[in-house]
Amino acid sequence: MNQNVVIAIVLGALVLIAAVEAYQLMGIKNKIVAGGVQVAAAGAPAAQVAGGGGSPTLPTSLQNLPSMVGGC
Repeated sequence: MNQNVVIAIVLGALVLIAAVEAYQLMGIKNKIVAGGVQVAAAGAPAAQVAGGGGSPTLPTSLQNLPSMVGGC
């Protein structure tokens, strides 16, 4: 195959992929504007404090943070 034909095919495929992604992004944008997107929390749930007197507890992944980064 001619080198120019291969380059034209690859360029056409990239343009097609970019068009599909632009269409998908417009759909996501329209859903966000319409309020149809809900954000789910990722990771460990936040600690809830019942009452008013206690101090909140950190998730277990953050309790030993100073030792993990070589804190003073």
